[in-house]
Amino acid sequence: MMMNPQPTEFSRREFFNWGVRGIGATAFAHLLLQESARSAPSTSFQPHSAPRAKKVVQICLVGGLSHLDSFDHKPELEKLHGKEAQLSEKPDIFFGQVGPLRQADWEFKARGQSGLVISEMFPHIAAQADKLTVIRSMVTQSANHTPALFFENSGFEFNGFPTMGSWLAYGLGAESDSLPSYVVLPDGRGDPNGGSANWTNGFLPSQFQGVRFGGGERPVRDLFPAKPISNEQEMITREILGRLNQKHQQRTGLDDLIAARMRSYELAARMQLSVPEVTDLKGEDATTLEMYGIGQDPTDDCGKRCLLARRLLESGVRFVQVFSGGPIGGSPRASWDAHENVKENHGAEAARIDKPVAALLADLGRRGMLEETLVLFTTEFGRTPFAQSAKGKVGPGRDHNKGGFSVWMAGAGLRPGIAYGATDEIGWRTTENPVSWHDFHATVLHLMGIDHESLTYYHNGIERRLTNVHGNVVRDILA
Repeated sequence: MMMNPQPTEFSRREFFNWGVRGIGATAFAHLLLQESARSAPSTSFQPHSAPRAKKVVQICLVGGLSHLDSFDHKPELEKLHGKEAQLSEKPDIFFGQVGPLRQADWEFKARGQSGLVISEMFPHIAAQADKLTVIRSMVTQSANHTPALFFENSGFEFNGFPTMGSWLAYGLGAESDSLPSYVVLPDGRGDPNGGSANWTNGFLPSQFQGVRFGGGERPVRDLFPAKPISNEQEMITREILGRLNQKHQQRTGLDDLIAARMRSYELAARMQLSVPEVTDLKGEDATTLEMYGIGQDPTDDCGKRCLLARRLLESGVRFVQVFSGGPIGGSPRASWDAHENVKENHGAEAARIDKPVAALLADLGRRGMLEETLVLFTTEFGRTPFAQSAKGKVGPGRDHNKGGFSVWMAGAGLRPGIAYGATDEIGWRTTENPVSWHDFHATVLHLMGIDHESLTYYHNGIERRLTNVHGNVVRDILA
């Protein structure tokens, strides 16, 4: 609590400005008055089965990871390098340039006891191969960045639909009464394309939106007042607001929106104590900081966020989303969008996240947390097996590929050290066990004890759900 021995006088405009900008301060007197501040149940929904996992952390790659250079080895591309692709139809790709086939830019090797084949792009993650469940047969409906990112997070190509983290918060509620159920940790270089639409609550109640944590001493925007406030002023302000709320309730009743706003004020009050504690990494030992690459270049940013993700999970946050990549089209490029040069782009981006993500897996494992946590490593789509260049010229870049790409999962309830599904011999199209985002989301919900067809919310005459009217649990990857 920030103290000011000399109370500050407010003008009418400053008073209302403070009320908007300092919602945490407005609510902090809730603690001083010793009122009960436990979170109300989010919904009457009951899990359909015993959950295998209780928490989720999603590493979300912005821009489109090349599966052909990372998790989907295609020896045939080495033989066909430089030759024209023999395709049955004109490729539906973003820029329309179909150059010759090109081999991977990194060497692939069998890893661990499982023998899972992973490239040298991710040497540290590869060392954790026996923990990974790789899906090599993902498909999506859009080859355009922002709609594809929306599909990945919400199952719809348009914004305004609740994301997976919001659905889980709505369905399962909070484990902590002092932190949000759903926390977002954007790349230090900027938010992804689509911004907060990637962690929106959509039509669900507002308390289920993802809460963005930034860097610096104040990671949550407007959690503390813009100006130092004395306890006396805070108490008086709370009393005034309480009277206004009471009059409003007597006149109009307590609707869901007002109730949600009041709960958010209460949570903001508790977060004033919990957020500084959970985001302070100084208590971590030197070995842990080194393991995550904190204080090192270029891993420091992602390392801090991956370590913070672990601390948030320990503190009761149910869903943590860690983004790798900022807005598409920035300069310098800050995403996995490798149109110009895969080796250069993916090499730089992988160097930022490989060590921290591997450290997160290892750290969760050594603490026994991986037994109740799902780790998701996802991307919008894959890249083409042919170069994005003119015919006859093997250029260094690859275009978007929605017809086949790879993601991986790790942790609770999964068969580790396996690869599921397959693309064709050049990695262009999925040919075996295709997995859509609806299937992927259904599987995550299943592991959390939720039947994806049962978790619904009535909106505009429709019982909405995360998987729309689709989705099948991918049972072959379950332990």
